[in-house]
Amino acid sequence: MKKLIGVIAVTLVLAALIQPVFAAPQKDGGVKQQTLKIGATPVPHAELLTLIKDDLKAQGVTLDVIEYNDYVQPNEALIRGDLDANFFQHIPYLESNAEWSAALVSAFGVHIEPFGLYSKKYTTLADIPDGALIAIPNDPSNGGRALLLLQAHGVITLKAGAGLEATVLDIAENPKNIQFSELEAAQLPRSLDDVDAATINGNYALQAGFNPLTDSLIIEGSESPYVNIVVVKKGAENDPRIQALKKSLLSQKVKEYIAKTWTDGSVVAIF
Repeated sequence: MKKLIGVIAVTLVLAALIQPVFAAPQKDGGVKQQTLKIGATPVPHAELLTLIKDDLKAQGVTLDVIEYNDYVQPNEALIRGDLDANFFQHIPYLESNAEWSAALVSAFGVHIEPFGLYSKKYTTLADIPDGALIAIPNDPSNGGRALLLLQAHGVITLKAGAGLEATVLDIAENPKNIQFSELEAAQLPRSLDDVDAATINGNYALQAGFNPLTDSLIIEGSESPYVNIVVVKKGAENDPRIQALKKSLLSQKVKEYIAKTWTDGSVVAIF
């Protein structure tokens, strides 16, 4: 009997020692957490990601948002493996670079930021004089987007078939003899002191304090094909962390936040 009691006691002690080794770590209300590192430009991308951090944590994903102020580093960092995803661009921009489009893919789309023409010197498009200097983005997709916007409002005419990546070399008619300065997209708001007007991406216009609907001389319509997307490495589209991100970003909570925050229509949800 004493031997039996001794065996039971030893068994209980061993069980107590072994249990913690096999027990899964429980954090954040019992949900085991995985980290998702995503690169984003500040407005509205990082702002929307910050909004859903707690929602993702409830799904077991700790969101680490790395902010960038340019359009090149987030893709390079994603290819290197420094990021799990990024959120700042549209498909035409992703496809403008063969290395990027070979390695990366859109996981899902979230919103549109209408692209506009801004000026500190003139209040209407008609006021812009002959020979004026207009700054446009220097990357192929956004440069083409700027030229297509100007063509849509009769400023220039592009050659047939110029497409989404049109350049200044594709201008067929330029009745006002507009001159163009090609700059990095992030620099365009600061260029307004030195040029007559500049075409500026929605997120950079917002960061500079502009209201796209009231401050732009001309602006894209809601039919714009330039939807902002979450991008991942090819093959990672079905990663559970990305699926959790998709569920949280394409939620009614985010849709209502966009509608209430950007009542000027400068950010428009597509879902």
